[in-house]
Amino acid sequence: MRPAHIALAALVTAVWGVNFVVIEVGLDHFPPLLFSALRFLVAALPAVFFVGRPKVHWKWIVGVGLALGVAKFGLLFTGMDLGAPAGLSSLVLQVQAVFTALFAFVALGERPGRIKLIGMGVALAGIAVAAVDEASAAGGASGALTGFVLVIAAAVCWGVSNVLTRKAAPPDSLNFMVWVSTVPVLPLLGLSLLLEGPERDLDALRALDWTGAGVIVYVAWITTVFGFGAWGWLLRRHPASSVAPFSLLVPVFGMSSAALFLGESISPLRWCAAALLVGGVALTSVRRTAAPRRGEVRDVQEEREARVLVPTSNGEPAA
Repeated sequence: MRPAHIALAALVTAVWGVNFVVIEVGLDHFPPLLFSALRFLVAALPAVFFVGRPKVHWKWIVGVGLALGVAKFGLLFTGMDLGAPAGLSSLVLQVQAVFTALFAFVALGERPGRIKLIGMGVALAGIAVAAVDEASAAGGASGALTGFVLVIAAAVCWGVSNVLTRKAAPPDSLNFMVWVSTVPVLPLLGLSLLLEGPERDLDALRALDWTGAGVIVYVAWITTVFGFGAWGWLLRRHPASSVAPFSLLVPVFGMSSAALFLGESISPLRWCAAALLVGGVALTSVRRTAAPRRGEVRDVQEEREARVLVPTSNGEPAA
């Protein structure tokens, strides 16, 4: 990769890492489900009028929209609203790679090799260490521990959406992400009215200020439109194996920005959890491919699937 392309990949992962701090700020302005609905509404409009028609079947757009937009982001935002720290959330979401590998084995028959199984075990050990650290930090507070569990549940839902995305094999990641963003808006608004109440939602909208508007713009346009536009651009010019490892920088930026801007402390135990999780995910993400023989042409569908990443722990899907 050229230095400029490396810098772009690092910039995207920084944007996705800082996204967790921005989410934390946004939760001070909006109820979590309403916040998530607004994020997808602004991500979809007006971009949906400029990206062209969907390039995959609607069943995949709806499936990913529900699994990713409603379930994953609804659980993530709610978990953080209940007290799961931004930095820890950026780290714990990395375990999505383990759930993706498990679901890919069940749904796609992709049997994990020995190295991948070791990586899954190491990553799960990291989750256990993070759970012990969070329980110690929470001091028995049920809200923070419930939030931690919801973030793990969000990672499970992300694994489901990754497998659906793999099956869809979208040729244009930005087009796919914009159309996926149209799906969760109404379900999330309905859940918000039901669970958070119309009065709380109206109060949040009436109190909208420049900070609240800036948060929505960041999570919708910067992390989604710019982030996935740039990521897809890099994937069209470089092998997935060259681009994917940059996603491991997301929790680094997430934890460091949370410490810098939110004053979150990073205990030695959390550093240990981070090392185990990132190392385990790195092993889980290893893709062993045999070099093609002379004259052998790689199958087009296989090439498309190789470019459907299972990336980032940014609070963003991989497409």
